[in-house]
Amino acid sequence: QVQLVESGGGLVQPGASLRLSCAASGFRLNYYAIGWFRRAPGKEREGISCINNINGNLHANSVKGRFTISRDNAENMVYLQMNSLKPEDTAVYYCAGTPGAGCSLSDKWYHYWGQGTQVTVSS
Repeated sequence: QVQLVESGGGLVQPGASLRLSCAASGFRLNYYAIGWFRRAPGKEREGISCINNINGNLHANSVKGRFTISRDNAENMVYLQMNSLKPEDTAVYYCAGTPGAGCSLSDKWYHYWGQGTQVTVSS
């Protein structure tokens, strides 16, 4: 059974860092593209970062230069390192996966989704 589980969210002050983790089970990450999405209160889901199976990646302009996506195929994990967090980064963060080489910031690209982890940035 394919499963994605996010962890690492929490409450932090502006300017702080967090690292989110996405643990995959039921499949090998080697053959999957993984995306990170977020949904802020009252807003639509936003694609923020993705990584393909050869470590190419994309980032939304809203997080470029602050967020970094990486993967550890041996551990079947994908990470989202978030630095210089802002209050507008407050959202539920989701990882999503799809088989194949390419990645996209469109949620329509992905077949499998995690349950999400809350990130709150507030002083």
